Amino acid sequence: MDLLTILIAAVFTHNIALTYFLGMCPFVAVSGNLRTAMGMSMAVTFVMSLAAAVTWPIYHKLLVPYDVTYLQYVVFILVIAALVQIVEMMVERTSPFLYNTMGVFLPLITVNCAILGVTLFMVVRDYSYIESLIYSFGSGIGWGVAILAMAAIRERLRFADLPEGLKGAGITMIIAGLMAMSFMGFAGILNVH
Repeated sequence: MDLLTILIAAVFTHNIALTYFLGMCPFVAVSGNLRTAMGMSMAVTFVMSLAAAVTWPIYHKLLVPYDVTYLQYVVFILVIAALVQIVEMMVERTSPFLYNTMGVFLPLITVNCAILGVTLFMVVRDYSYIESLIYSFGSGIGWGVAILAMAAIRERLRFADLPEGLKGAGITMIIAGLMAMSFMGFAGILNVH
């Protein structure tokens, strides 16, 4: 499979947030501010890429040869949790403002189902190591594109005259649904599994 096709599909046609609806908690919660959304998208992309780089060899070199693939969920979550701790310490030291703005959502990357989903998808799709790296990076970029688009729209909507009942979560869900439909429209362009 062409690596560029995997990358483009991960960003658009198989967007982890808008096609599979994984990672929606931080997607909705952190997308209120463009700066915070940018920080979260970089953190998720970094953790997602690193998680794939670490879990692929663990799965193929340890779990499969010893026939303990049933442990993949536990092992993958432990790896993701350790990586998130590293990212959290890095963000706290390099950008205290971003660390305080993200609040509880930065450690919640640990249980972000988008990251676990990407590591499991790479196993199910039987990607090679390089394909897994490309897929995970593309999925992180796709999640970042989705959250940044949502943040930009939500910042613009602060000045819109919306009915009271649609303000907040209501309009956010409507926008997420419209964005998901538009991303799913790309599905006919690239047919990658």
